[in-house]
Amino acid sequence: MEAVGSAERVFYLEEEKLGLLLSPAQQKKLLEVRNRAHIRREYEMLKNSGMELYPASDPFYPKRLLPIPDRPEAIYVKGKLPQERIPAVAVIGARVCSAYGAYMAEQFAAALASAGVCTISGLARGIDGIGQRAALRAGGTTCAVLGCGADICYPPENRQLYDCIGRQGAIISEYPPGTPPRAGLFPQRNRIISALADMVLVIEAREKSGTLITVDMALEQGKEVWAVPGRITDELSRGCNRLIWQGASPALSPAALLEELQKLAVFPCREMPGSESDGRKKAGGTGGGTDRTDAGRNSSGADPLRTAVLDRLDFSAVSPERLYEELRAAGVSCSLTQLMQLLVELTLEGSCVQEGNRFRAGMP
Repeated sequence: MEAVGSAERVFYLEEEKLGLLLSPAQQKKLLEVRNRAHIRREYEMLKNSGMELYPASDPFYPKRLLPIPDRPEAIYVKGKLPQERIPAVAVIGARVCSAYGAYMAEQFAAALASAGVCTISGLARGIDGIGQRAALRAGGTTCAVLGCGADICYPPENRQLYDCIGRQGAIISEYPPGTPPRAGLFPQRNRIISALADMVLVIEAREKSGTLITVDMALEQGKEVWAVPGRITDELSRGCNRLIWQGASPALSPAALLEELQKLAVFPCREMPGSESDGRKKAGGTGGGTDRTDAGRNSSGADPLRTAVLDRLDFSAVSPERLYEELRAAGVSCSLTQLMQLLVELTLEGSCVQEGNRFRAGMP
């Protein structure tokens, strides 16, 4: 004791120096106590940061992860894990997506969330983040699996979404707090995304896309894969179209996915409020009118926004932002989201054509 000055300094001495002062039995006992103290400090740090650590032996460790051969030995969770009985669908896709992809991600994620399905994704730019925002807006639950520590928001621009998921869902990582995002960590985390889900839905993907890594892992885990079809000329739909050609189920509506979840006979889903008949009822109000798209197709002038957009589209492609500014200058009231939805509808019916992130008039 005199050699080092205090009991506290002895407690924190390096192991090789402890051997000079203590007997092997004393040294072993001190190291056991020190390790327990270190674990307690780490645990308190986790609690103070709002995180929990669930080793694979913990009863609250997600049951869906247990069967996979390369399961994480432990996961760090910020927020609250969903109940095991809740059905889950991984909604994934391109980081740089089209207006069509963004619209499909919103529609599918919102409908699934409204039916009580938890969405699983990676908080990434593009489809992942769009789908998770839509799920939260619909009052649903979503889990984000990160390729960095659960205390780090990546990408930084999704900070608001990260905070919302931490409050209303769960941020999950197998990496300790403070682990920075590195390219090699993201493909590895994809196995957790697919394992936590009962099925995987690919909204939009190029033919050689990182999204397909998750698909491969899902298939290895025995999960069903669904893909949203797109035009064969669209580069961002080639991955999805190829998946369908290879045997993935075509995701033609959220109702189709919900019906398949019901067939699994493991999880009950609520009746989807966004079903086709219910959607027409809501769009038409109590008067039983048609929705905006049908009204625009069947009656010229019935939708002022549709008319204004078609009047401004010609054969020179224009960005949605530029078109939005032109509409505002002309006194046409709409949000950018409404405009994007309408452009997708017009594209699907052939009234306009998408070229990258721009739109032009379709052939008459």
